[in-house]
Amino acid sequence: MPFLLAPGPRRKPSAPPLTPPPSRSGGESGPSPHRSAFRPDIEGLRAVAVLAVLAFHAEIPGLAGGFIGVDVFFVISGYLITGLLVREAISTGRIRLGDFFSRRARRLLPSAAVVLAAVAVAGAWLTVPLRRTDLEYDVLSAALSLANWRFVSQRTDYLAAGHDQSPLLHFWSLAVEEQFYLFWAPLLAVVVLCAARAVRRGRAVRSVVALVTGALVLGSFALSLHWTEDSVSLAYLGTPSRVWQFGVGALLALLPWHLLRGPRTLRLLCGWGGAAAIGWCVVAYDASTPYPGYAALVPTLATAAVILAAIPGRGERNVQGPYGVGRLLAGRAPRAVGRLSYTLYLWHWPVLVLAEARLGALGWPARTALTLAAVLPALATMRWVEQPLRRSRTVSELPRRGLAVGVSAIVLPVALALVVGTATLHLMGPATPVDVKGLPPGAVSGPSLLARAAGASPGDGPVVPNPAQARKDFPPDRDCQVAPEVTRSPECLFGAVDSPDRIVLLGDSHAGQWFSPMLALAAQRGWALQELVKQGCPLPQLAVDSPQLGRAYRECDTWRADTLDRLRAGPKPRLIVIASLNRYTTDRQLLTAAWEKTLKPLRATGAPIVYIEDTPVPGTDIPACVSGAPDDAAACAFSRAEAVPADPLARRIASGAVPGVRSISVNPVLCPGNGPTCPAVRDRILLYRDDAHLTNVAAVVLAPRLERLLTESGVLPAATAPATPAAPAAPGADGWTELLRDDFEGPAGSRPSPADWSYDLGTCYPGCPAPQWGTGEIETMTDSTDNVRLDGKGALEIVPTREGEQWSSGRIESVRSDFAPPPGGVLRIEASIALPDVTGPKAAGYWPAFWTLGAPLRDGYTGWPGVGELDIMESVNGRDTVFGSMHCGVLEGGPCEEPVGLTSGPQTCASCRTEFHAYAVEVDLGAREVRWYLDGRVYHRVSAGRMDAGTWKRAVDHGVFLILNVAIGGKLPVADGATAGPATEPGHPMRVDQVTVKVKVKSGEGGGGSG
Repeated sequence: MPFLLAPGPRRKPSAPPLTPPPSRSGGESGPSPHRSAFRPDIEGLRAVAVLAVLAFHAEIPGLAGGFIGVDVFFVISGYLITGLLVREAISTGRIRLGDFFSRRARRLLPSAAVVLAAVAVAGAWLTVPLRRTDLEYDVLSAALSLANWRFVSQRTDYLAAGHDQSPLLHFWSLAVEEQFYLFWAPLLAVVVLCAARAVRRGRAVRSVVALVTGALVLGSFALSLHWTEDSVSLAYLGTPSRVWQFGVGALLALLPWHLLRGPRTLRLLCGWGGAAAIGWCVVAYDASTPYPGYAALVPTLATAAVILAAIPGRGERNVQGPYGVGRLLAGRAPRAVGRLSYTLYLWHWPVLVLAEARLGALGWPARTALTLAAVLPALATMRWVEQPLRRSRTVSELPRRGLAVGVSAIVLPVALALVVGTATLHLMGPATPVDVKGLPPGAVSGPSLLARAAGASPGDGPVVPNPAQARKDFPPDRDCQVAPEVTRSPECLFGAVDSPDRIVLLGDSHAGQWFSPMLALAAQRGWALQELVKQGCPLPQLAVDSPQLGRAYRECDTWRADTLDRLRAGPKPRLIVIASLNRYTTDRQLLTAAWEKTLKPLRATGAPIVYIEDTPVPGTDIPACVSGAPDDAAACAFSRAEAVPADPLARRIASGAVPGVRSISVNPVLCPGNGPTCPAVRDRILLYRDDAHLTNVAAVVLAPRLERLLTESGVLPAATAPATPAAPAAPGADGWTELLRDDFEGPAGSRPSPADWSYDLGTCYPGCPAPQWGTGEIETMTDSTDNVRLDGKGALEIVPTREGEQWSSGRIESVRSDFAPPPGGVLRIEASIALPDVTGPKAAGYWPAFWTLGAPLRDGYTGWPGVGELDIMESVNGRDTVFGSMHCGVLEGGPCEEPVGLTSGPQTCASCRTEFHAYAVEVDLGAREVRWYLDGRVYHRVSAGRMDAGTWKRAVDHGVFLILNVAIGGKLPVADGATAGPATEPGHPMRVDQVTVKVKVKSGEGGGGSG
C-alpha cells in the first residue's frame, strides 16, 4: 500500500516555495516529476481508497465494489515512490538504496509488527487451536512479506477449501507492494547509473525509465488478462499481475505533464471524471465482476486522472482551483483520514475477523461498528509507533538504524508466531497419519457407527482422528483426484490391477472420499479399482464456475466428456459407483436433465450402476470446531436441514424413474434420528476433515455397511470374508494360516498394491523424531517409480538413484501392522530376495534390508528399541554376506546390547546378489525364541532367556509391520569399512519376488520349522 508520504515538509497548498526548485542539469531536464511540494489532494485520495476498502469489508449494502480501493493505493504508490526516486536520481546522479529501504522500513514495518504481534497473541485467546496454527503461519508469511503467495496457494488448492478467513488476509496487498519495490528501486538505480553521464541527465533518466516502465505495464497487464481468464486468485493476489498498476502511477511521475499547458475546464473534467469513475466502480462492481482483468482499468485510470488533474503545468505553482476535485480532497477531514489510512487499513480486518471468531457471523451494522472501533488502535499505533519512529532524528540519521528497526519489526512477530504455534501443536497432539488397521470394526447395520455388543458404550478417550490428523486425513489415492486445471484422469488402477474385473469410482471429491472402502471391497474379490475423480467437478452435465480458477470450469466439461468416452470405449466394468455433491444448482429440472445426460452413456456400458447418496455437508470447519471443544463434541453439531437437503436423484431412483441405477445411503448412521442437528463425532470417530468431506477414518469404518448395502442391492457378490475386520483364513494342510502374500504381479513400471504397501518419504518419519531415519543414511526416500516399481515379471524393484550428489531410493511398509503370533503359536515372515548385483567400490554405501518394527511405534514413531525390531535380512557394501538381528530393550547397552542388537554376524552367501534366496524369521511364543532362516536353514536364534520377561514381551508379543528398503550410506556401512562416494554406482535394484506372512497355532514347545 502507498503509505510512504511524499517527501518534503507539509505546507498549505496556498503557500508555494518563494523560488522554483533549481535546475540541476539545465532547463527542462531538471528535477521535475513533479516537484517535491506536498500534495494534500493525494493524502485525501488515500482516504477515498481506505474508506472504499472498509465499506467493502463491512459489507455495507450497495458498496460491494469497495475492493477497488486497493487499486487506488497501488497507483498512488507508483506515482509517489517513482517520483521520489527519479527526483533523487536527477538531482544527485544516483539512488541511495540504503536510504530508500531505511525510510520504508521505519515507516511501514513497526506498525505492521504491532498488528502482527497483536494478532498472534489475540489469536491464541480468541481462536480454536487448529485455527490458531493456521493463523501463526499467516503471521510468519505476513511478517516476511509473502502473504499474497500463501493465500494464492490456499485459494488455488481445492483440498484447502473450507477453512475460515484469515485475519491477515489484507496483508496480501502490503506483500505485493514490498515485493514490487524490492525489484523496482534496484532496477531504477541501475538505469540511473547507466544514464548518469548524460548531458541532459534529467531527460535521459526520465526517458529510459519511462520506456522500461511502459514495457512493464504492457507485459504485466497482458499477464493480468491471461491470469484473470485462467486463475483469478493468481491474477488478483499475484505480484506480476499487479505491477502494471504501480507502473501507471510511475508513468504519471515520469512523463512531462509539467511542460503542458491545459485549460482549467479540461483539468476540472479530468479530476471530477476520475472521481466519478472511482465512485461508480465502488457501487457497480461486485463479486461477480471478472477482476482484475479489463475491469481494473477503470479504477486505475480514474485514479491517474485525479492525480493528473492537479499536476502543475508550465509556469504554474498551484492548480487547485475553487471547483477542482483536488480542493475537496485537500480538505481537513479527508486529509485526517488519509494520514490514518495505513494503520486503519492494518487494524480493521483483524478486528472484524477475530470478533467473528468469538461471536459468530455478524451483520453489516455490527461489522460497520467494529470497523469504526478499529479507529482507536489505529490512532494509537500512528501516535505512538508510526510518527515517533518516522520523525526520530536518531533513527533517521543513519540508514542502518532504520534498517535495524525494520529487521526488529520482522523478528518480533516471527518469534511470537513460532512460540504460540509450537505450543498449540503440542497441545493438539501428533499429526501423524492414523493407522487404519488399528481402527475398531464398523457396524454392518443398526444405528451405531462401530460394531459393539448391545448396550455397550464406545468408551472414553480422544476422538480418532484428532483434529490435526483429520485436517490431513485424505484417501490414500495419490494424485487420482485430479486438480481443477487437469482435463484427463490418469489410469489410476489399484488392487489387482491385472484383473479383468474392476470397480469404477466416478465423480467429484464426494466420490473420492469412498476410495478406501471401495478398494477394500475390490481387493477382497480379487478385482481392481479404477478411480476417475475430479475435484469440484459435478458428474451431472452442469456448467459451473470453479472457485479455485475463478471462472467458468471448462476443464470440468472436458474431463467429464473424456471420462465418459473412456468408459464407453473400454472393457465393461463389474460395477460403476457414482457420487457427487448434490448442490451445484438448486434448479431441480436442470439437475434432472443434467444427470440424465451423464447416466445415458453410463447405462450404455451395460455395467451395474450404484449412486451413493451425498453425505451431510456441515458447512463449517469441523476439525477446527472440535479442536476448540475436545470434551464436548456435541457443541460442533450442525443443522440437519442445511446439511442434508433432499436428494432429487436418490428420490427419482427410488421411484423407479431411473432404470439401471440403484441408490444407497449411509446418511442414517452419519446423521441418525430426525432431530434438528447432525453430529460431528460418532462413537469417538471424527467424521469430517473440513466443511464438506468425510475423514478417511470415517470412510474406512463405513466399509462393512457399504458392503452390506451393495450386496443387498444385488450389484456386488458376497466375498469370502467381510470387509472389516478381515476374518482369518482357514489353516492349510500344513497348519499354517496365510495373512499376506504378495507376488508383485503387475505391469512393468507400476506401483506395488496400495492395499498392501505404503511409502515412507523423505528422510524421517512424520515429526522427524530421528533424522536420517536414525541411522545416518544419506538418501531421500520417494514414491517415484524410478525408485520403487514392479518389473512386469513378477518382482518388485527398489532402486537407489543419484542426481548430482543427491541420492534417492525407496522404502515401503506393509499397510497392516497387526502381524502377530497367536497365543503360544508362531508367526513366520518370509521373502524371496535378490540383492543388488554390485560389489567392490561401486557398492560402497549400499544397504538393502527386509525387516519389521513393532506396531506401537506407529503411535508417534517413538519407543525404539523397546517396541522391538527384527532385521530379517541385511547386507552392506555389496559383500557376499547377509545377517539378521534383533533390537529390543533400551539404549545404550541393555539386554539386547544396543545399538548393535543381538546379531547373527555375517553369513556367507556367494550367490545372494545374482539369485533369489529365501529369508525368513519366525517368532515362536511357544518355544519362546526367534529364529532366522536362509533358504530353510536356521542360522540364528534369540531366546527369551537372554532378557527379562518384560523386555521379551514388549519386543515380540504384539503386532508388527514389514519394511523393504535400500538405504545408501549410514552407520552400518561405515562400520563395515566403506561409505557412499563418487565411485558408488547408482541404479542397482534389490529385487523381491514375493513376501509371505503366516501364522500357526502350536501346542507344546520346540522348533517351529519352516513349514
